[in-house]
Amino acid sequence: MRKVGRVLGAALLIAVGTSGRAGADTGPSPWTGSWEAAPSGTAPAVPGAAYRNVVHLSVGGGAVRVRVSNRLGSAPLRLGAVTVALRRGTGPDAVPGSMRAATFDGARTAVVPAGQDLVSDPVPLAVPAAADLLITVETPGRPGPATYHRVALQTGYLAAHGAGRAADEHGDAYTGTTGNWYYVTGVDVRGVTLGSVVAFGDSLTDGNGSSFGTNHRWPDRLAERLRPYRIGVLNAGISGNRLLLDSTGGPGALSRLDADGLARAGVRTLVLLEGINDIKGTPEATDPAEFVRAYRTVVSRAHARGIRVVGATLTPYEGFSGYTGARESVRQRVNALIRTGHVFDAYADFDAVVRDPDRPTRIRPGYDPGDHLHFNDAGMHALAAAVRLVDLL
Repeated sequence: MRKVGRVLGAALLIAVGTSGRAGADTGPSPWTGSWEAAPSGTAPAVPGAAYRNVVHLSVGGGAVRVRVSNRLGSAPLRLGAVTVALRRGTGPDAVPGSMRAATFDGARTAVVPAGQDLVSDPVPLAVPAAADLLITVETPGRPGPATYHRVALQTGYLAAHGAGRAADEHGDAYTGTTGNWYYVTGVDVRGVTLGSVVAFGDSLTDGNGSSFGTNHRWPDRLAERLRPYRIGVLNAGISGNRLLLDSTGGPGALSRLDADGLARAGVRTLVLLEGINDIKGTPEATDPAEFVRAYRTVVSRAHARGIRVVGATLTPYEGFSGYTGARESVRQRVNALIRTGHVFDAYADFDAVVRDPDRPTRIRPGYDPGDHLHFNDAGMHALAAAVRLVDLL
């Protein structure tokens, strides 16, 4: 660990004024991704509402910019106002004096075409690492289906009559609550960093099984480990997502790789945990060679942008519905191919750290929230600890 710290510390000195290898930005850039929620579907929007999303940053900076998404919408999205503020306490109130209006090409209102994202201008707000931000999106009129991230594991707030409410410091008007993130799919920060790491995957990365409102997903825990080195972590997990096919968990991994992973700001490394839904889903994938071809496609596309890929072995799930011995054999064969070292730049052996030593087709009881597939807080901590920091440089 001391050796890793020295290497990272030296690299940080070299990287002053840049954000490492570029993702969304070509060439050196002062912008780094600090938070992400990948679009996973749509939900009916409340006409004229203001949605106040709570997001937890990984790294801080002297300014922010916000990504607003209408990627899965079917009609243009009118933005009446978008604001950013530091959160006070545990509710919808803002820290006094921290409320800022986000602009888009200098205007406080904008239209996001269907199928697209829109990134704001720089917002002059200094934010510390691990800060909670309130990002409020006011949508006048009838906006159509709202692009959202379904499993937020975080309470968000809704002002049903939201006209003029986006800039409210007090959250009295935000009487509705939601467990989703609406419209907001990314926050970048401007500052001295080594760039960001994208955790790309399904519900195991999305955080299912971890405690609500605690930021105990394994990418959050990885962000804690990387915080001293000023490396951001972006969570591109979507519950139900598949490697090989589109599904109810949104576009498949290869379809969304650029938008949710490679094109984010300052990305230097992608950690990929994806494939268990292909094994246990319908239709099921039975040929390990298909997984390897998809993994290598991810690696090739990442390398074209100067991004490394760390692959994670697939974790046990005996006891969960859909488990069979034949499917377990596929999982074991896929993991064996990952461990050869010929697929990814490096690998994290998630399977090895979470499997029950007495029954390796199952999760350790102390890591199992009860469904035999996902991980509780202790299991999430173990996954994050399995990623070698040296592999993220």
